[in-house]
Amino acid sequence: MLLCSALLSVSVAQTPSKPITVFSVGGKPVNSDEFLYLYKKNHPNKATDYTPEKIDEYLALFINFKVKVDEAKRRGMDTTAAFLKEYNSYKDELRKPYLPDAKLIDSLVRLTYDRMKEEIRASHILISISPDPSPEDTLKAYKKITDIRNRVLSGVDFAEAAATYSEDPSAQLNRGDLGYFTALQMVYPFETAAYQLKVGEVSQPVRTRFGYHLVKVTDRRPSPGEVEVSHIMLRTGEGKDNEKVKNNIFGLYDQLQAGVKWEELCKQYSEDPSSKDNGGRLRPFGPRGMSGVPEFEKVAFSLRKPGELSDPFQTQYGWHIIRLEKKIPLPSLEEATPALKAKVARDERSEVSKQALQAKLKQRYQFKENIAAKAAVMGLADSSLMKGAWKAPALKTEKEMLFSLTSKPHSVKDFLVYAQKNQRPNIQAPRKYFEELYNHYVEASIMPLVEEKIKAQNPDYSFLLREYYEGILLFEIMEKEVWNKASQDSVGQKAFFETHKADYTAGDRVKAAFYSGSTGDFMTPLRELILKGDEAKVQETVILRKLKTETGYYKKDDKAVLQKMPWTKGVYPAENNGIYYLAWLKEILPPGFMAFEEARPQVISDYQTFLEKKWLEQLKKKHTVKVNEKGKKFISEQLQAK
Repeated sequence: MLLCSALLSVSVAQTPSKPITVFSVGGKPVNSDEFLYLYKKNHPNKATDYTPEKIDEYLALFINFKVKVDEAKRRGMDTTAAFLKEYNSYKDELRKPYLPDAKLIDSLVRLTYDRMKEEIRASHILISISPDPSPEDTLKAYKKITDIRNRVLSGVDFAEAAATYSEDPSAQLNRGDLGYFTALQMVYPFETAAYQLKVGEVSQPVRTRFGYHLVKVTDRRPSPGEVEVSHIMLRTGEGKDNEKVKNNIFGLYDQLQAGVKWEELCKQYSEDPSSKDNGGRLRPFGPRGMSGVPEFEKVAFSLRKPGELSDPFQTQYGWHIIRLEKKIPLPSLEEATPALKAKVARDERSEVSKQALQAKLKQRYQFKENIAAKAAVMGLADSSLMKGAWKAPALKTEKEMLFSLTSKPHSVKDFLVYAQKNQRPNIQAPRKYFEELYNHYVEASIMPLVEEKIKAQNPDYSFLLREYYEGILLFEIMEKEVWNKASQDSVGQKAFFETHKADYTAGDRVKAAFYSGSTGDFMTPLRELILKGDEAKVQETVILRKLKTETGYYKKDDKAVLQKMPWTKGVYPAENNGIYYLAWLKEILPPGFMAFEEARPQVISDYQTFLEKKWLEQLKKKHTVKVNEKGKKFISEQLQAK
């Protein structure tokens, strides 16, 4: 209950500056601020829950909870790799809204959304650079792109220059013209350069992972949003007579104009197997959403009114007729934000912003680097890093400071241990990958300082962390000591049942099996197999027809379908809410005591409660519980004053 409640969003109640101890477990105090926070969180806006009786009841449950958690800690269950992995995963998610980069992501989302309101048409010239160029190669490429820019500015036609100098393979055909695009459709530095230019302007050299670009914007226009269309396609290509296919598509067009239904012609003639049976309907797409078939995209966006048909036209796949279903405008920022956040987080722009944030955090936490020590450490990189098999050497200088944060030193050895533990096989140059590991280590060293500040400014974050931490421990120890034992101990279950047999009684019920499916064609053949007693064939039919099965003991009002058949042994067909059932009523049981198998689900539940109670009695002898009456009175007064 406490673990699940941590998923709720709440604000922290005001508590005294010096919390009062309510109780202690094994000498460890549990304070009023934690108790009040959790009580109010688990009882929102329910006046009836704020009585002395309810508060005492919750206090007893909370004491039991803390006793179990204390036992889990004593066993070291919070130090296992599995626990730490799960807890750190929760922690990473909980921390996200409080991190400085959460605001950065929000600002990137807004910037991206604002850019999506407009489409840019641009041309470019590219001078390629390898992914890991030498300084000499970088300078050479920069000089080359600068020279081309000077030629363009002195009057050389940009398209002519693109066809002559650009190292983009498509430039010979498109003369550098990239067509229209919007945000998230180009690499981030290129996109930013394009959106900052006016029509007709040529950018300064722009560096991307592909090399250096010159960008020239040739048009800007409002975004058309997305379109949803249906199409009929007749394929061309090997073994097809293009002229005959063309005549056929124009024949279909004439039939559509004469009033023949689109869906009928599409199902009968369209050669797009993925869409012909649903009227040729395609997923909505925006500009460049069909960049591989530009003719299709151009025609789709040229249609104006839903229901409007295009003239037949040809692409590399065949001949098409398009019908416009609807135009979809750009959604509001609020509607677009969830999807945009996910895209922005995966995009290059988030990494650029993250680097800027890290620079700010370094400044905030007084990052000071030992340049000489770092240079010496970077010299330890070798090819074993590419296999993820690098070993940290023993160094005389391993105690030397590598960098400091808020005057706290981080030694050379600290980083070497981190690098050896966190390295992974990779294809990067060893020194570059080692530098990346170093930067990750610096970030990991800054994060605890960021987290301490978050805790100081947001008490609710600390409470949530503790809830998850203790909630995971509670689940693990309950699973080990109660739930697994109760469900797996069949001897104990039977002994418990025999001792408490009088507690397991029931009224009229039936022992039954139900078989269900979305169509009723299985019922007659399956009924015949059941009546013949051919269990193997019954199971074969269930698997072959993918039927759902359910067996057990049922009262008449447990299942609506039971209301539609006689309350006698037999095999009966029925239908309920579009689902078809075959019910095999095997035995009608009169009121009375239940057999063990019938009562088993309830027995397991009761046996769990029994085992938990016994276990708690043992724990409370081991973990001393002391209730502070002043603290108890304080929380009662605080809650009843709500």
